[in-house]
Amino acid sequence: MQIEVGAVLEGKVTGITKFGAFVEIAPGKTGMVHISEVANSYVKEITDHISEGQTVKVKVLSIGEDGKISLSIKKATAPAPRTPRAPVQSSGRPGNFEWQSSSARRTGSESFEDMMSRFKQASDEKMSDLRRSVDGKHGSFAPRRGSNKPQP
Repeated sequence: MQIEVGAVLEGKVTGITKFGAFVEIAPGKTGMVHISEVANSYVKEITDHISEGQTVKVKVLSIGEDGKISLSIKKATAPAPRTPRAPVQSSGRPGNFEWQSSSARRTGSESFEDMMSRFKQASDEKMSDLRRSVDGKHGSFAPRRGSNKPQP
């Protein structure tokens, strides 16, 4: 069996250490799964995720010149595709925003130009609110442009 980088194979966990697990992917061919490649979440104890003798699906990440095979369990299983969410205009304080409802995303009822236009308008309104807020706090104590002296 030819083992190539990028191949997804099944193998048996033959050993576990603090830093990873050894997986036999072919007779006489063993690779190592580093602890960071076991799961998509943080792994404190590798034995919480896999056990010796377990059959796992792995992806070949690299094959060193010395023959060492680097494997990944988390990259062998494709995560569910994430759907990007488009921001929509919100009310409230500057910096707050809401996301478009999932039903509007699925229908694709808005063109990209419409979404960008709405986003720009909301952004301009927020910047205007922010400027008014900052100007209101500084009042007449803020120096005028071009003048080095503060106004009384």
